Amino acid sequence: MKKAALHNLGCKVNAYETEAMQEMLEKAGYEIVPFKEGADIYIINTCTVTNIADRKSRQMLHRARKLNPDAVVVAAGCYVQAQEEKQETDPCIDIVIGNNKKQDLIAILEEHWKKQNESKIAESKPGETKEVIDINHTKEYEALKVSRTGEHTRAYIKVQDGCNQFCSYCIIPYARGRVRSRRKEDVVDEVRRLADHGCLEVVLTGIHLSSYGVDFEEKEDLLSLIQAVHEVEGIKRIRLGSLEPRIITEEFAQSIASLEKMCPHFHLSLQSGCDQTLKRMNRRYTSAEYYEKCMLLRKYFGQPALTTDVIVGFPGETEEEFGESKAFVEKVGFYETHIFKYSKRHGTKAAVMENQVPEQVKAVRSDILLKLNEENRRRFEESFLGREVEVLVEEEAEVNGKKVQVGHTKEYMKIALDRNENLQNCIVKVEIENDLQIIH
Repeated sequence: MKKAALHNLGCKVNAYETEAMQEMLEKAGYEIVPFKEGADIYIINTCTVTNIADRKSRQMLHRARKLNPDAVVVAAGCYVQAQEEKQETDPCIDIVIGNNKKQDLIAILEEHWKKQNESKIAESKPGETKEVIDINHTKEYEALKVSRTGEHTRAYIKVQDGCNQFCSYCIIPYARGRVRSRRKEDVVDEVRRLADHGCLEVVLTGIHLSSYGVDFEEKEDLLSLIQAVHEVEGIKRIRLGSLEPRIITEEFAQSIASLEKMCPHFHLSLQSGCDQTLKRMNRRYTSAEYYEKCMLLRKYFGQPALTTDVIVGFPGETEEEFGESKAFVEKVGFYETHIFKYSKRHGTKAAVMENQVPEQVKAVRSDILLKLNEENRRRFEESFLGREVEVLVEEEAEVNGKKVQVGHTKEYMKIALDRNENLQNCIVKVEIENDLQIIH
């Protein structure tokens, strides 16, 4: 029995695909082992969203080769997809599997073993195996599935792939291709299987989740998918991955607010609170339109946890523009703001824009927004002191030297419970007595 080790880099979509590949390997008779010495195969599901992601992907591939020089090293996903045009591949890689080809993992491995055996007989070296399609000209949704998840209590479910937006800073449309949606019936079947294995919460995710269904001839959208998932018995909570502001309409907000399983926790991509910067980013909305969407969610959910992403130091961002962006983040009052320093990506429009911002300026602006994030987070969490919340308990952990039960509220606040009994995978009502109960 061959031993396989997997390592995931990047987003929740990547994490889902890695779990699906692991399940495929298990069903094919491979033994799954930790990512350390002793594996026969190392599979790294790579990321290319930033230069740092590229570097981490390369580092993990080289680490795998060092762990076992005789092992088969498989590079899968976005980093190798984006490198498709390069003639030469890193010599530490034996098999390259691009996006939309991970579903063929077992067949690719079997073909590689066959070539390896033939090479031994011929006393020659087996060549590299490369399975990469032209991702920008495919309409096929990659058929990957999971029936259980490592987290047990919560499952991330990929329902959509690809992006048609082409934000000026983003390489992902070139690595993931155009929008491709998964059939609603297939998603619901997977949710049922996960519920049968004890999963209580599902997170619907995708590369551009808000575009779900736009590629179908029949009328199908994210709202109808959420409503279908809501009907699955055993599932107690539904969360959504990152959303574009345009999907938050009066009908959408009112409809999902009527679903008792819907979590009041929404990640709305912002990137900048300055309209001039948003225009250069090709974000297709204004700060006023974005604010209107936040108010719609607050109208129907009361006090939802709103989280977002902000890029600092985008090409041409002046001190005045950064000031506008900061003021907007203060105005909205997000629960959490994820701050990213702009990273130049070769092949994108922003990479060749004039007035690139120096790294030291990006660092200063990042620190300013990180401080603001801490203030906003603390203010949101303090508003829950003395209130009763529902916590989905996920694990036992040690916090400040004490063993506690740990889980998340519907708003995704991480809570520590001082309970002796094992409450894993149970939803319990608790009153948040002090801020020490909230873990960061």
